[in-house]
Amino acid sequence: MRRKRNIKRDLRPDAQFDSLKVSKFINYVMQEGKKNVARTIVYDCMTAIKDMAKVENPIEVFELALKNTTPAMEVRSRRVGGANYQVPREVRPERKNALSMKWIVEAARGKKGKPMHLKLADEIIAASKNEGEAVKKRENVHKMAEANKAFAHFAW
Repeated sequence: MRRKRNIKRDLRPDAQFDSLKVSKFINYVMQEGKKNVARTIVYDCMTAIKDMAKVENPIEVFELALKNTTPAMEVRSRRVGGANYQVPREVRPERKNALSMKWIVEAARGKKGKPMHLKLADEIIAASKNEGEAVKKRENVHKMAEANKAFAHFAW
């Protein structure tokens, strides 16, 4: 029996920047359903980016950071004849953004000693300059895909 298909819900743009990406990012920052806390963190982060990077529009820095952390290839496990192979695959467009946002948030959460909005601002600014943990993560994923190119014929 087939399982039920997941229904895509429409996402509304956020109130302050009128951006779908920012509203999606708020959902990635959110923990335990506390959306207002996440919203505050993201908006404070954008203000911090404006001050730290000395830019007029923090959304441009945010989008550049997302672009710099989006992976083109990833490896997926595939079982063939009793052995597991890491098969390189191209990443779907929706998943690219999801991975990018997830990596930025994880990198910010991994840091210690500052409030979350400042850690997030640091990570976004670093990612926009092609530096930081999230960019390193993307590079590692690309290296894994490159190293396992020999198993590309197992792609399904």
